[in-house]
Amino acid sequence: MTTQEKYDLAQWAVDFAIQNGANDASVTIANSSGSSIEVRDEKIDKLEQSIEKGLTIRLYVQRRYATAATNRLNKAELEIFIQEAIEGAQYLSEDEYRKLPDPELYYKGGGKDLKIYDTKIESIEPDEKVKIVKAIEKEVLGTDERIISVSANYWDGYSERVMVTSNGFKGDHKSSYCGAGASVSVKSGEARPSAGWYESSVSFEHLIKTGQGKTALKRALQKIGQKKLHSEKLPMLVENEQVSRLLSPLISALSGASIQQKNSFLLDKKDQRVLSPQLTIYDDPTLIGARASKHFDGEGIASHKRPVFENGVLKTYFIDTYYANKMEVKPTTGGTSNLIFKEGTKDYKELIKGMKRGIFVTGFNGGNANPSSGDYSYGIEGFLIEDGKTSTPVNEMNITGNMIELWANIAEIGNDSDPQSSWRTPSIIFNDVNFSGM
Repeated sequence: MTTQEKYDLAQWAVDFAIQNGANDASVTIANSSGSSIEVRDEKIDKLEQSIEKGLTIRLYVQRRYATAATNRLNKAELEIFIQEAIEGAQYLSEDEYRKLPDPELYYKGGGKDLKIYDTKIESIEPDEKVKIVKAIEKEVLGTDERIISVSANYWDGYSERVMVTSNGFKGDHKSSYCGAGASVSVKSGEARPSAGWYESSVSFEHLIKTGQGKTALKRALQKIGQKKLHSEKLPMLVENEQVSRLLSPLISALSGASIQQKNSFLLDKKDQRVLSPQLTIYDDPTLIGARASKHFDGEGIASHKRPVFENGVLKTYFIDTYYANKMEVKPTTGGTSNLIFKEGTKDYKELIKGMKRGIFVTGFNGGNANPSSGDYSYGIEGFLIEDGKTSTPVNEMNITGNMIELWANIAEIGNDSDPQSSWRTPSIIFNDVNFSGM
């Protein structure tokens, strides 16, 4: 189905819903395709291909709201499907806050090409994908007698969606992704340390296709001899790829649902300095070639670059139309796109050199943060830092504290964020973190 055919069908479905009792309607027609390959012991262990298509309709019927989805796109079947959905909606409770967005907030078209869709993704031959995966596995097979197992993966896909609403919005979005990586486990007495390394991109041309196996093996071997240290309050350097684990509770605390339900440790903090003045994060959906770039969000609201934290000051919440109506505020958007940090001048290696004693966290093993209080507890693994160098590998230790206190106590921010990630998190040093061990 072409993009224009999707538009035509979506408009027909909206019109049909209005003609049959809906006050308003929003229709999204989407299709996607994805593939994944896993190689283990030089043999293909998994080969998957998925193709999906479907229509989702959001109905606003006499102050009631319902959503329904189907993968049957024949008009005769859709007529019955939509009529039944409208009829079913009338049995739901009234919800006066369920409305389509103000048309003034919609994306009006004409935006620049975000370059987030690679046409080649659809035409890559399976043999080429298998060749990439086998080459990654071969990087380490037989190179070290301590290796127990090696697996390598490749995955890719693309998706397209067209959206039409009864109050004037029309828009489409198409994106692609691909990735490749490896996982290695090694012998260490009775323990079997393992590690993985993965690369991803929106385009096949820019995907890093070699080196993942060697990096995964190196990281696994570095874990040999892991042990628990004595409990201590120390500076904590968190590797760039792992910072998102600590950022996620902050972002969750900014959601409209959390704010409206008063289940957020950042409630009523807007325009206040709550975190370190070193911390500046922007949400930027306009970046060219970035994973989460988009012209409009899931409701059709136009996307804009906005500060999230600026020198430690909270600048925005992520509020969709529903929760905005409940709180009588203007909606912003329902969620993040590309989160961009204002970076420092050093990568993680240089940050390590400047630390007298601390712990370099390279992984989290379970744990959570309380959404209301911000109190957290996470299992960690990594390395002790002594005199500017990593030494003893550590494991089976926990960090505990409060999210606001943690992020208010930043010592230094690195410059090594991953440009292929939607959350571009650099390595960060946090001061005075409670480590629980022996």
